[in-house]
Amino acid sequence: MDRTRRSVERGRVLKGAALLPLAAAGAWIAWSHLGLNRSGPLPPALPGRRTALRTRAGRVGLYAADARAGRPLLLIHSINAAANAYEVRPLYEHFRHERPVYALELPGFGSSERADRVYTPRLMADAILDAAAEIAARHGGVAVDAMALSLSCAYLARAALDRPALFATLGLISPTGFDARLSGRGPLDSHRGSAPARRLAAFPLWGRPLFDALVSAPSMRFFLEKTWGSRDIDEGLLAYDQLSAHQPGAEHAPFSFISGYLFPDDTTRVYEALTLPVFMVHGARGDFVDYRHVGEVVGRPNWTILRLPTGAFPHFERPGAVTGAYAAFLERAEEG
Repeated sequence: MDRTRRSVERGRVLKGAALLPLAAAGAWIAWSHLGLNRSGPLPPALPGRRTALRTRAGRVGLYAADARAGRPLLLIHSINAAANAYEVRPLYEHFRHERPVYALELPGFGSSERADRVYTPRLMADAILDAAAEIAARHGGVAVDAMALSLSCAYLARAALDRPALFATLGLISPTGFDARLSGRGPLDSHRGSAPARRLAAFPLWGRPLFDALVSAPSMRFFLEKTWGSRDIDEGLLAYDQLSAHQPGAEHAPFSFISGYLFPDDTTRVYEALTLPVFMVHGARGDFVDYRHVGEVVGRPNWTILRLPTGAFPHFERPGAVTGAYAAFLERAEEG
């Protein structure tokens, strides 16, 4: 009898232990749907004016510090679960004292429209084109300098191929597309999206709870440390990412990101087709340092490439080195 009783009790304990993960998941789903506050306003990520610009890709946020004369500079953040204009803050803060500077928040991120739709490279390129055209018009039709981070570099390059006269130069910080996984020579405007993967990620019951887990403070810190290749991340960026990722609709664009829709399949082809002057800088530390295919553009007369002992956001770690090299590149481009 004692042996039978112990066996029954052991079975109950094991069953209870097996149910604990389900109970925890259920509690998190309920908390995500009912308990998390997503109604607070999103404060500005940058100084200057923040306006809403209507584009073919919907309403986008555009920061402007344009009191000074000169050729305008457009800055574009990267793509990740919590992307926003804070990612370009060191560049924006530096250049706003020298020239007109703007920072675009792409569709689905920051203060831009966060509609429930599929987000693609074409959508992002259209937003960049319309923002650049608006900025050029504000400054008498002059071509703009534009700089993007990470995956957004591919969208900027695509936009420059569409309307090369709209851009004077391109700046690419840690550009995606020179690595083994995401380089590509597919058809123009192609992407790697999977409809079943997006439907699974966005399923109403668990979609937002999974996203909330992904953008929890410990998870965000983990991914930023991978980006930096160090624990010495920018704490201001982490704090703002937390605010941005907990806004209504913040999950929609990241669902397209994790299901492949925002990854172009023509990146190598697009980079090789660029004829504008291109400034590229990337780091040597962290999880995003695979540039094995950069040899496709090294040595081309319109490409200037700088490697720094940093992670994937060198403008945060070595802002003086990045802005100094970029200013020298712009001076050479104007002379040439």
